[in-house]
Amino acid sequence: MDYKQTAKELLVLLGGIENVSSNAACMTRLRVGIRNMDSVDLEGVKKLEGVLGVVESDTLQIVFGPGKVNKVLEAFCGLTGIAKGVAEDPGAAPKKKEDVSAVTAENKAKQKARHDKPVQRFLKKIANIFVALLPGIIAAGLINGICNVINVSTGGTLSGIWWYECIRTMGWALFAYLPILVGFNAAKEFGGSGVLGAIAGAMSIANPAMPLLAVYKDSQILLPFTNDVFNPAAGGLLAALIAGMFFAFLEKTIRRIMPDIIDTFISPLLVLILGGLAALLVIQPVGEILTNGIFTVLTFVYAKLGVVGGFILSAGFLPLVSVGLHQALTPIHAMLNDPAGATGGINYLLPMLMMAGGGQVGAGVALYIKTGNKKLKGYIRDSIPVGILGIGEPMMYAVTLPLGRSFLTACIGSGFGGAAAALFHLGAISQGVSGLFGLLIMQPGQQFTFLISMLIAYVGGFLVTYFFGVDEDRINEVYGE
Repeated sequence: MDYKQTAKELLVLLGGIENVSSNAACMTRLRVGIRNMDSVDLEGVKKLEGVLGVVESDTLQIVFGPGKVNKVLEAFCGLTGIAKGVAEDPGAAPKKKEDVSAVTAENKAKQKARHDKPVQRFLKKIANIFVALLPGIIAAGLINGICNVINVSTGGTLSGIWWYECIRTMGWALFAYLPILVGFNAAKEFGGSGVLGAIAGAMSIANPAMPLLAVYKDSQILLPFTNDVFNPAAGGLLAALIAGMFFAFLEKTIRRIMPDIIDTFISPLLVLILGGLAALLVIQPVGEILTNGIFTVLTFVYAKLGVVGGFILSAGFLPLVSVGLHQALTPIHAMLNDPAGATGGINYLLPMLMMAGGGQVGAGVALYIKTGNKKLKGYIRDSIPVGILGIGEPMMYAVTLPLGRSFLTACIGSGFGGAAAALFHLGAISQGVSGLFGLLIMQPGQQFTFLISMLIAYVGGFLVTYFFGVDEDRINEVYGE
């Protein structure tokens, strides 16, 4: 595939440089801000080499798949002259063509408007903090997982070899200093200075050189109230996240009342002094309580409830996605993939949640077989391929969610896949992909059981929907006779 040529052809199909306002990429999609959708040749984009699908939302999202999308973005932003970044263009013109992408965007917008509450907007900000870190989290997670397998299988044969330890260092570094990056992004996302947030995040780094951990007169420093030694890592990423947000709030508050002549010097100084004390005495303990609480709940669901817990988590995930509450799980995934965390870097939550997409695919197949509605069949036909690859928005917003009953049966069917994932003790060593691409991030040796679990989700979604989820009257009501 010639990525430069693909980028050139794509830019023409999108209406030229003047019609592009932004360009960015996630794991599988090129996200392009479009000024005027009337100038876009959607059918041409869909037929372009390498394009797996197109999703119209706040931005035009062109699916290329993992790996390819970054190469296309590199060539594309070279042509547009626009820096890589978050692609947002809420002012995009209405879509002309009523295909699955247009219906997906329309229904998603309605759902978003219905549930666009402060909680959802807050969680969106939290998700934004971690989305920018995903490339590093994914790569470092894969390095840590693969190196662990190499060490065990070879008895540490490569240990001490410079190039191998260099690679291991890259995996270690991201998670060792992740709180700094989280604090930086949190402060920026909430309107503060990133560097002050980074310093806030540094309070969660366990470094023996930290003055608070120093030994004076043969004894360590004890904190007030608790009379204990400071434990920087106890609050983890949540403490860094909260501290970054608090530093941003503090900075904005101080700058509002600070005279301009001394603002540059005094405001950041006060933020660090006041914020540092708050981070030490309040935020760190709160972060520790929240972190322990999250792991306690997840351990109970996973270890005590077993397959029942897997069923509940998988079946309940799509409703969370539909109202935007799934974004609350973003920092939890990062904590689970931390090799220094309670799970040793194995994310046992993600494989169960992945099964939700499988239930939807199965439901779509059942609807396709049973319905006589040609319009719905067309939507399903366009949604299933990308759904198998882990992009579930077209199936959810264009097919199952508008029908109601089919959405419920898809959720129930996916629960069986989640139960299987719990039964097989599936664990992911990284994150960022879903669907069949989940094979790439499963623990080595679990690829076969992952496929079995996903197949169970497909079959579960198919059977429950086939027998209980197809209402032809409702289908004709939604999509027309």
